[in-house]
Formats: sequence, C-alpha cells, structure tokens
Amino acid sequence: MATPSLPSLYSVCSPPNNDPWHYETTLYAKGFSAIGGVDEAGRGPLAGPVIASCVVLPAERPTAFYKDSKVLSSTKREELLFYLQTTDAVIGIGKVVAREIESFNIHQASLVAMQRAVDDCKEKFNYKKIDFLLVDGKFQVPLPLPQLPLVKGESKSFSIAAASIVAKVTRDKMMADYHKAYPEYNFIKNQGYPTKEHRLALKEYGPCPLHRRTFKGVREYWQEGEQASLSEQRKMW
Repeated sequence: MATPSLPSLYSVCSPPNNDPWHYETTLYAKGFSAIGGVDEAGRGPLAGPVIASCVVLPAERPTAFYKDSKVLSSTKREELLFYLQTTDAVIGIGKVVAREIESFNIHQASLVAMQRAVDDCKEKFNYKKIDFLLVDGKFQVPLPLPQLPLVKGESKSFSIAAASIVAKVTRDKMMADYHKAYPEYNFIKNQGYPTKEHRLALKEYGPCPLHRRTFKGVREYWQEGEQASLSEQRKMW
C-alpha cells in the first residue's frame, strides 16, 4: 500500500463530531492495518518516571467506552485495563526515569517515553508493522511513521484513551511500590505530584533518588555538593 501524503491524511481526518472511533475508522478505510494510540502519564510530578503507552486496538469498534484516564476513578481505570487485557489489543509501555528527565527536559522525556512505548508495542506485535500513530498532544513521536497529533486526544480517540489508562495505571502502581521504599513522601497517595504534604516532606527530608532534581520544588533542597556534581555532569551531556 502506498502511504498517503500527510496533507491528505490531515484533510481526511477532519473533526469527528464527537465520535471517538472516527479517526481509526477513517484510517482503516484508507488501508492502514495497525493504528497505535499513544499517550503518557507523569509530566507534572516532582518524583518518579514518565510512563507512556502505545495501544493498538482490534480493528472492530470497541464495546468498552475508553475515556481520558483523568476523568475516571482509579477503580474504573483498573476495570477498563482488565477488560483491555482480555481483548486482542497489543499494549506497549515506555519509561523514562528521573535521571533521564534531568538530562533531557520533561518535554523531550515524554516524547522519548512515547518512542519506547511504540518500540515495545512493535516487539509484542511480533514486529508486525504499526503503520500509523494517533498521538495525544501537539507533537509527533520521533519515529519515521505517519502520525496525527491530537490536542486532548483522549477525548477524540478510543486508542489514545486506552493508552492514557494503561499509562496512568502503570505509573500509579510503580509509585505505590516506591512508597514502600520511601514512605515519608507518601507516594502511594500523591504519586509524586507537588501536593502540600509532599512539599513539606521534601522540606523536612530533602529529595530521594526518585526526585527530579532539576524541577522547581526539588532543586531548592539539594545539598551544594550534589548541585555541583550535576553541573559537572551537564558539561558531558
């Protein structure tokens, strides 16, 4: 199949009149065979990784109504993830840890996490071709694939919404595990976000290895020697 030009794709994928399966339907009708929805969780926290997911849903319209993970309760997210895992969907996960976030920046780290999620999805797909990406946000994933960024994509595409659920549940579980090692920060409750309780814990205990030390709200509590060390490292990046 000859890949349509990007201008052609953008014109065909016009606003879907609130149908979250419109983009997938349009792309399958144009001959694409495996469409990945991509989203991330964890841009805003002071601690922990950025997690991204790529989800290739079966070509038939989903019977579950996947929605933006931010508008769902934790129980509903878990239910939808469990259902997703019983289908023929292919799910990839990408992670960028705190030290990498410091060496990139949070924007680039999110894109790298998405790239890793797509690569992981390809591997689980037995390296069959994922031939189009629907990406939440304004920016494309740094991969040579046709793709369409969608602002607030979780409300416009079931594939992106499913990816947002996977990324959020995966990250929350990681932060719950990290809580066992660093209970003073209460990561099981705040997931690393800058809540008042978390900021007070940082003031009292300082940052742990999971904290993003270049972020405002964390860097203020570094020891001077640690800050000098990072400055030296940056000269090598």
